Amino acid sequence: MDASLGVLRRVARATVTLDAEIPESHPSVPVLGTQRFGSGAVVDEQGHILTVTYVVLGAESVRVTDIDGHCYDGNLVAQDFLTGVAVVAMEGGHIAPLDAGTSESLSTGEDVFMVASVGEAERRCGSGFVCSLDPFDAYWEYYLERGIWTSSINPGLGGAALCNRRGELVGVASLNLGSVGRAALSVPAEHYFDHSAELLANGRRISRRGRAWLGMFCYAFPDRTVVAGVIPGAPAEAGGLSVGDVIIRIDEIQVTGRLQLYKELWKRRPGEAVQLKVFRAGQLSDVTVNTGDAEEFFAPPM
Repeated sequence: MDASLGVLRRVARATVTLDAEIPESHPSVPVLGTQRFGSGAVVDEQGHILTVTYVVLGAESVRVTDIDGHCYDGNLVAQDFLTGVAVVAMEGGHIAPLDAGTSESLSTGEDVFMVASVGEAERRCGSGFVCSLDPFDAYWEYYLERGIWTSSINPGLGGAALCNRRGELVGVASLNLGSVGRAALSVPAEHYFDHSAELLANGRRISRRGRAWLGMFCYAFPDRTVVAGVIPGAPAEAGGLSVGDVIIRIDEIQVTGRLQLYKELWKRRPGEAVQLKVFRAGQLSDVTVNTGDAEEFFAPPM
């Protein structure tokens, strides 16, 4: 795609580098570490920056660097763990924001481009097209009903701005997948824009029905779902779920795949107990887990 230089310049100037410091005590540290770098895009005149959740999850401070190398203090003010977007508020300075877009306006084959930080004031652009808008489920109890799959990878740090040819922000780059025809996945930007007032007022989506969470990682195979890990201190660990467990049933409902397991789990509310039948060490075992709330578990420090 040959995006005009003017559009590229405008998008690049709206992007920032995020340097997040996370306290050792935060439950995301064993997986993600205490210092994380990412990309972000300014989305309003008040200096709010949209990024992907894992970059700033649990951050107690964030340093923001613009394309001219100016640095500002930032604070994590909202995170939506269930969709994967987070918001940082920048203190001081002014950066012209990007126009709001939506994945609903996209179609397969449409040209898009990403602008990402590669550290401090350096930016990099990658261009391609929309491969699909299919759902996506992942190993950390995560599901997008509509993902933005693109032909080009994110050329820099996570949280890059995915834009249409007009330079409107339509997505936030989350993962490079390395698949033929599906190189990267972005979270649709409407998960922020459609709920920005609620997110900024409350720090999370309080109007959405809560859903049960175990705090596990799991692999999906054609005929089984296998526990790959549990988060220290999460309900799965407390309930005795173990690495290598093959989940056979949840509350007497046969598990036929990872997404089906998630959907059955999410019919329950946080705090409800679930009975899991697992295959472990050559025999069937029962595991009872008192579910939790992921957003409360990963809440930013106060």
